[in-house]
Amino acid sequence: MSHRAHLFSLRIAHAFREACVDERYTGGRFLKDLMAGVTVGIIAIPLAMALAIASGVAPQYGLYTAFIAGFVIALFGGSRYSISGPTAAFVVILYPIAQSYGLGGLLLATLMSGVLLVIMAVMRLGRFIEYIPESVTLGFTGGIAVVIATLQVKDFFGLSVETMPEHYWDKLAVLAQQLPALDSMSTLIAAITLAVMLLWPRLKTPVPPHLPAVIIGSLLAIWFNANGAAIETIGSRFSYLLPDGSTGAGIPPFLPEFAWPWQQLNAQGEPVGLSWNMVRELLPAAFAIAMLGAIESLLCAVVLDGMTGKRHSANSELMGQGIGNIVVPFFGGITATAAIARSAANYRAGAQSPVAAMVHALVVLLALVSLAGILAYLPMPAMAALLIMVAWNMSEAPKAVHLLKTAPRSDVLVFLTCFGLTVALDMVIAITTGVLLAAVLFMREMAQMTKVTDITDNKRVVQAGLPKGWRVFKINGPLFFAAADRVFGELADLSREARGFVLYMDGVTVLDAGGLAALNKLIDQCRKNGTEIMIADLQFQPLRALARAGLKPEPGVSSFYPSLASALEALSARRNAPQMV
Repeated sequence: MSHRAHLFSLRIAHAFREACVDERYTGGRFLKDLMAGVTVGIIAIPLAMALAIASGVAPQYGLYTAFIAGFVIALFGGSRYSISGPTAAFVVILYPIAQSYGLGGLLLATLMSGVLLVIMAVMRLGRFIEYIPESVTLGFTGGIAVVIATLQVKDFFGLSVETMPEHYWDKLAVLAQQLPALDSMSTLIAAITLAVMLLWPRLKTPVPPHLPAVIIGSLLAIWFNANGAAIETIGSRFSYLLPDGSTGAGIPPFLPEFAWPWQQLNAQGEPVGLSWNMVRELLPAAFAIAMLGAIESLLCAVVLDGMTGKRHSANSELMGQGIGNIVVPFFGGITATAAIARSAANYRAGAQSPVAAMVHALVVLLALVSLAGILAYLPMPAMAALLIMVAWNMSEAPKAVHLLKTAPRSDVLVFLTCFGLTVALDMVIAITTGVLLAAVLFMREMAQMTKVTDITDNKRVVQAGLPKGWRVFKINGPLFFAAADRVFGELADLSREARGFVLYMDGVTVLDAGGLAALNKLIDQCRKNGTEIMIADLQFQPLRALARAGLKPEPGVSSFYPSLASALEALSARRNAPQMV
């Protein structure tokens, strides 16, 4: 199947069926999938917990997301190597929802976003994601990275901040105010964890750096706490209810139960409920989640295509992401999408099919039921250091710096706008403004490329002499609303004293409604001035636009010719005819 066909196709479980049914799936391939899935599952465990905490909910909800959504999306999606679960990109959207509407609101928004993703897949909108400029993508991902890193300052330095303000600058003010009271032991653990993650890759081992970093940080926290320190851990911050009514520390060592998302608690500790008002309040957030999920998952699939030489099905991937985000809230899971770093690690570990992602999900499930007690010892400063590293990696800072140094000013302006709005206001506003600004700047550049040139004296084009008072003009570039008024206005000025002119339009590829209106305006002005216009060499789209508009030749005012040569021949015939002199 061609890449274009993949973009437009929609087949549920496309990647699984292509890799495991259409192709021969052998025991050897399964063994490779098994090893890759175990590797990525181990990587995903601390990340899923850290990202849930950063999103404003307890760590077990990140694990629920990794193994439920990770399995469902792998089964129903369109990219054979993608690993889905909680990702850092969603933190800036999910955290405010969790603060305002609690876990119930977050799960309801996730469910709604899943429905929107399915609608996008059915409408075959997967291919339109590629129209988002890189300057917009780098801008909002960089802004998200800054916000995530800022949110980790509290745990990194062990600061006592009860609640974080809503606005970014207020967050900075509160953190700066509390920074002198930092906890030295928490800071030391976070710094050592971060240093291990930075230095570990130099050893060139297959073990991902965050695993030894988190283990070392946890051992230090256990030692410090045994000697009288008060390092916060997952076990000391989070708790859960046991069936007998007692409380357990850390994360519950059992599977989540089915529950309606709208029956989960809001920020006030009451069921969030399902009402039209609640749906209306959460709809902007759900739309933002769906858009970001689509962008992240399809960007991940494109990156994997480049690494593997395979081709994903964009609409099938959106369908899988939608189904996953519809299913997971009923079991307490938060928003999921494809994670580029984990997906790349999956491929490098030898994955052959979506079975590797399913194995990864089962590894996370096994860790939840068997290692919950051990995971409770993970220190919050180490988790903050881990998320700071995740934020740095997702920021793609080298790419952003390269863009700032080498890209045109318009792209730099779009990047800075998206970055600033993501940090200061909201990611939805940032993406919307960035795309609109990029479109306007692109139209301006395209409009500036459209030019009108007087070629009357160009002997290579106009070989025969012209009747007195006649000129030939050539238009190059698209005649759309942003360019047409200027171009035809220039023509009107250039031809004001002319008896007539030939308009050579072989370089015009597009003529839109604005261009048609401007052309009609020029013809009206020519009619008033007694100037004749001969239009020559129209390409297919402009010719079709003129035909649909019903624009017809008008004797003595306007006429149409298939080529410049035929228009010049008609003029020559007039000049040689006695009655035309």
